Amino acid sequence: MGLLDAVVGAMGGGGDGGGQPDLMRLVMALVQQAGGLEGLMAKLQQGGLADAAASWVSTGPNQAVSPAQLEGALGGDLLGILAKQFGMGQGDLAGQLSQMLPQAVDKLSPGGQLPQLGGGGQDLGALLGSLLR
Repeated sequence: MGLLDAVVGAMGGGGDGGGQPDLMRLVMALVQQAGGLEGLMAKLQQGGLADAAASWVSTGPNQAVSPAQLEGALGGDLLGILAKQFGMGQGDLAGQLSQMLPQAVDKLSPGGQLPQLGGGGQDLGALLGSLLR
């Protein structure tokens, strides 16, 4: 998992035991389940977090969101799938995402622009690669 380790390092994460690799996998699984970064941004906008999501993409400071806000915006179905996949409660998952997602989206949108990706599995690799820059 060399690429994932490098991404985690770029995000300021530690190595073993810190939980950071699992958080990065969680964020990337969320992006994939939501239909890519554009799909995730659309879900957040439709769920009432348009201003927060826009702040993560922009070059300014990232607006914080609460776990409850994320749960409301992303919906129980999506979070339920991820919670089961990662073996955690939905509330715990939302709590961790609320901490990591603003930073991850910020890193995935250098210069205040979402990357233009065409779809499919290569997009996830491209997103991971963009975190390394």
